[in-house]
Amino acid sequence: MRLQAPRGTFDVLPEQARAREAVEHAARRVLEGAGYERVETPAFEATELFARGVGESTDVVQKEMYSFDDGGGRSMTLRPEGTAPVCRAYSEHGMHKLPQPVKLWYLSSFFRHEAPQAGRFRQFWQVGAEALGSDDPAVDAESILLLAELLETLGVGELRLRLSSLGSPATRATYRAGLQEYLRSRAGELSDDVRARIELNPLRAFDSEHPGTRAVMADAPRLLDALEPEDREHFAQVRALLDRVDLSYEVDPTLVRGLDYYTRTVFEFSSDALGAQSGVGGGGRYDGLVALLGGPPTGGMGWAAGVERMLLAAAPQPVAAPPAELFVAWTGEAQRVAAFALVADARRSGLHAQLDLAGRSLKGQLRHAGRLDARWVALLTDEGAELRDMESGEQEPVAVEQVVARVQRPIL
Repeated sequence: MRLQAPRGTFDVLPEQARAREAVEHAARRVLEGAGYERVETPAFEATELFARGVGESTDVVQKEMYSFDDGGGRSMTLRPEGTAPVCRAYSEHGMHKLPQPVKLWYLSSFFRHEAPQAGRFRQFWQVGAEALGSDDPAVDAESILLLAELLETLGVGELRLRLSSLGSPATRATYRAGLQEYLRSRAGELSDDVRARIELNPLRAFDSEHPGTRAVMADAPRLLDALEPEDREHFAQVRALLDRVDLSYEVDPTLVRGLDYYTRTVFEFSSDALGAQSGVGGGGRYDGLVALLGGPPTGGMGWAAGVERMLLAAAPQPVAAPPAELFVAWTGEAQRVAAFALVADARRSGLHAQLDLAGRSLKGQLRHAGRLDARWVALLTDEGAELRDMESGEQEPVAVEQVVARVQRPIL
């Protein structure tokens, strides 16, 4: 029986890896250009980190986490998201003592047990950015703008930005109680799933696709209408900054993120190129999360964007493998060791160099050099070496020890 990758996972083949490297390059340019530094956290953490930080009532914690016993009686979980681990690292390593905000970015793999679909897998990769240590509205606006720039750089098409505010935890708690009362009054019109979650997570009703639930939610009270003056002013300043840089958005009072730690600003980019499941990336502010995890009171703002989702929504951009600058061929077994040594010298000098590793004939070696789009071919024979310019077809004798210098500084 032939083994295959587990359902919901995938292999990254060489041509796909090159496209993903382009995402990493773009993320590094955009984010590090804005002062973000790269960080990586472990692939698994204590389950408590996510139960406490992400929220016991969320779908992530309730249904989607891969948790296991580490053999010592401790529950561990493959990370389902990146913000809680970064906040844990911020507190654990004393980053609150650094000049604030501390701006970090990551490109990592994550794991969720959910139904696989186009661009969504059980093991997936995300680019994420987190700014910790400031509650300035400019942090929110900059964060949103950076994700917009990354998506534009990658050519993600048909983008829409939705924006809202969840206010303070106290405002949200008061609103949540009012929403629960409203949903109970119309429980018979709701889907079974939404009805079952009225007490646990009522805000998720806004995400339902069930026709009856959607009709009920059209008349539901809006959290955006219940904001305290300070939160309302914070949101107004975020919007003013985005308006100043001409970033288009729509205010969507039904926007709720699926994680409990969000406060104030929340946002989501979607691409109509992806169809019904159109989310590409998003995030928001999480001012209480570091303190919830045992650290000092800390403002925070961040986002994550799925690598697979971005590539799926972007215009296809063929990324070719780098051509070989030098290919070393030989005519007989006696030259094999010399060819190996020449390639090693070329690589140490910074050249992309290859040699035949499959026992091909000389004709086969030259054909393979053509497939690699080699710029130069060094042919080792009993008499010495010949260097062929694969663009002009010209060939000249060269001492073996001079091949690398000749390739690096061609004689015109």
